[in-house]
Amino acid sequence: MATGALHVGGRDALSGDRIDRWIVDGEFRTERVADATTVADDAWLLPGLVDAHNHVGIAPGLGVTIEQARAFAYADVAAGTTLIREVGSPVDTHPLDDDPRCPRFIRAGKHIARPMRYLRDYGVELDDPDDLAAEVTRQAAAGDGWVKLVGDWIDRDAGDLAPLWTRAQLDAAVEAAHTAGATITAHVFGSDALPDLIGAGVDCIEHGTGLTPDLIDEMVRRDIALVPTMIQIENFPGIADGADRFPTYQANMRGLYARAGTVMAAAREAGVRIFAGTDAGGFVGHGRIVDEVEALAAMGMPVTDALDAASAGARRWLGAGVFDDGDRADVLILDADPRADLSTLRRPREIICGGVPVGSP
Repeated sequence: MATGALHVGGRDALSGDRIDRWIVDGEFRTERVADATTVADDAWLLPGLVDAHNHVGIAPGLGVTIEQARAFAYADVAAGTTLIREVGSPVDTHPLDDDPRCPRFIRAGKHIARPMRYLRDYGVELDDPDDLAAEVTRQAAAGDGWVKLVGDWIDRDAGDLAPLWTRAQLDAAVEAAHTAGATITAHVFGSDALPDLIGAGVDCIEHGTGLTPDLIDEMVRRDIALVPTMIQIENFPGIADGADRFPTYQANMRGLYARAGTVMAAAREAGVRIFAGTDAGGFVGHGRIVDEVEALAAMGMPVTDALDAASAGARRWLGAGVFDDGDRADVLILDADPRADLSTLRRPREIICGGVPVGSP
C-alpha cells in the first residue's frame, strides 16, 4: 500500500477532462506536491461512489454487532462505495468513523415509526403520534444531520398501506427537523401518505413508487429529492407473495411494482433530483451499488446522469465534496470510460477511500 502523499491523474469520468489531484492527510490538493507517489496517471477517475440509502446496522434477524456492521461496510467499500447515507439503524455505527477502511457515514439516527407499523425493533415506536416532533429533535441530535420517518406501512386493520402521521404532525416534525439544522426524509411505498409528506415539506422521499404526476410536479416545485432504491423495488412481488392474509395489500404492492418503471421515468423527465441508493440491509445485500446504477440507467436515465446520481451529484447533495481542495479523497481509479461501459465500475484498478488505497475487488 502506498504511503505519504499520493498523486492520481487521468480523465474525469464524468466530463472527460484531464484531471490531476494530490492526496495529503486524506484530502485532495489541486497544487502539485513534491515527492508524491503516483498511483495512476493514465486512468479514468470517478468520485467515490455514494450509496444514499444503506443500513450497515441492519441484517435479517437483527442483532447486528458493530463488527458485523464493519464487515458490511467493508463489502460496500469493495464495491466502490466510499460514502453512505445511513437512513436508519438500530445500531449506533459511529465507532466505525475511526476505521480508515470504512466509508464516510452521514446518518439519520433511528427510524421513527409507530407500534405495529414498521419492522419490529428497527426504530423508535411512538405510542403517542403527537410526540413526533420531539422525537425528530432527539434523532436529529443522534444522527449526522438527517432524520428518517416511516411515512407509510401496512395497517393490519385496514389491510393495506396507510399513513402513520397526520398533516399537522408532519408539519411540526418538518419544522422541528429544520430548526435543529437537520434534513428530513421519509420511507413511503404507496400513494396515500405522499400528499401530506410533500405538502409538509420533507426534503427527500425514499422509494416513492406511489408518486402521481401532480405529486411529481410538486416535488419539482419544492426541490424534494428522490432515492428510488430500484433494486429494492424488485423485492415487491416477493413481499406481496408473503402477505396472503392481506389481499388488498398484496394487490397494491404488485401494482406499485408494475408501475414503478413508468413512475421513476416520469419523475426523471419532470426534473426531480434522483440519487442512487440500494437499501442494503435486510432484503438487499451489501456491495450492490453498481447494480443500482445499472438499474437507473435501465429505466431511461442517461448513463452520465446515472453515474452522477451515485457519485459527484450525490456528494454535492449531501455536502460531501468531490475533487476540490480540502475535499475528502475518495476516488475510483478505472481502466476505461464507465460512460461507455458501466460494467467497468465492477473492475476498478484501485479504490481510494479517505485517502487510503484499499485495493480492488
